Amino acid sequence: MLIKKEKKGNVTIYYVDKDYDDDKMESKLNKKLKSEQIKLIIDDDADVFNKDGALLLRFRKNKLHKTNVDAFYDNVIDFALKKTQNRGNATGSKTKKNATNPLVMTNILGYFDKLAPSQKMAFKQRGLALPKITVRPTRFNLDYPEKFQKLLPLIKEIDTFYEKYIPENYRKQRKKANQTPYRIPGTSFTTITTNVNFQTTVHTDKGDDIEGFGNLAVIEKGKYKGGETCFPQYGIGVNVRSGDILFMDVHQPHANLPIILETPDAQRLSIVCYLRQSIWNQTHGKSKDFMIRNNKTYKNLRKKNSK
Repeated sequence: MLIKKEKKGNVTIYYVDKDYDDDKMESKLNKKLKSEQIKLIIDDDADVFNKDGALLLRFRKNKLHKTNVDAFYDNVIDFALKKTQNRGNATGSKTKKNATNPLVMTNILGYFDKLAPSQKMAFKQRGLALPKITVRPTRFNLDYPEKFQKLLPLIKEIDTFYEKYIPENYRKQRKKANQTPYRIPGTSFTTITTNVNFQTTVHTDKGDDIEGFGNLAVIEKGKYKGGETCFPQYGIGVNVRSGDILFMDVHQPHANLPIILETPDAQRLSIVCYLRQSIWNQTHGKSKDFMIRNNKTYKNLRKKNSK
């Protein structure tokens, strides 16, 4: 519900209130959005605050350099197109077992805080106890370290804008990132999630740093309609396109509208950068030498499993 709208320079400022209470919102979690549920789609530079003055989102158009965007896409897209079952609630799944989740094109880069089923099996087959610290490099980092290095310019650029536009949350998150060796170099992030043509259901991001703020960028190929990132309880959405950057309170319920592909090659690749709270919980204060030794364990498991 729009309460007030004003202009400050090139930025439109919106003040919004909830269309319905939290109990009703709870009943809409884990369900897909429809276009008619969203009353306002934002296409230009904007700040959105709730009625109490808390920032809900900050959106800026055409901020990311095309060179960095293209390099990220070229080096990640083959991996990003792989289908996985690791996004339970966001797919609408009603079970906590990955094996029964829908297959969607969502993948993780950087570091993660849970062991994959194949890794648990590898430890078991070798008669090894599961590690007490479950933080690990992702499959992408283990298999394609050179490609990961080519993603860093865009990730660092996103981090720079995060610091500029959301300084208070950035400061708190960067402090935590600096306390763990499991961080993406030169940033406040530990992890990146990529999604391709994936309409998420209404959900909140439970693994993110509670003091942080969400960072979302999109790379588009071909032609498509929809996919806007929305806050259904407030009836608003944002049309994020290539080069744009959206900062959002991911602890509020959010989802995407349906993605309608208009050409066979159409792709909406979304990039979500964040710090996983559990990574910090498990590893803050650990040394870089600890990380190197720990990472070597997973590299060796990966090599043996691939034989």
